Amino acid sequence: MAELKGLKKPVKLKADLAEFCGVSELPRTEITKRLWDYIKAQGLQTRSENGKPENAGKYIVADAKLLTIFKNTNSTSKSGNLTDLRNMNEGETIDMMQMAAVVGANVE
Repeated sequence: MAELKGLKKPVKLKADLAEFCGVSELPRTEITKRLWDYIKAQGLQTRSENGKPENAGKYIVADAKLLTIFKNTNSTSKSGNLTDLRNMNEGETIDMMQMAAVVGANVE
């Protein structure tokens, strides 16, 4: 069998994400899928920044479970955008485009 590469290659999850996913290694694609499945199941999307959950829109509302993962994020993207969620509170939102930074900050 060919070695899995890139996004399909399993990566080691940091403690909070491993607890959320229930496993210690997953490909990035599967991590993202599991986060989105949870977000959709809990209705944690909103159309406005820091808006109330309405199960639609480009912002993700942090509940207590997501907050433990989001708070590990402090990174700068290749384009220079800073994603620092260390002081985030429950009920605040992130833009869905920040999910890659969240996943990246929670894998080794």
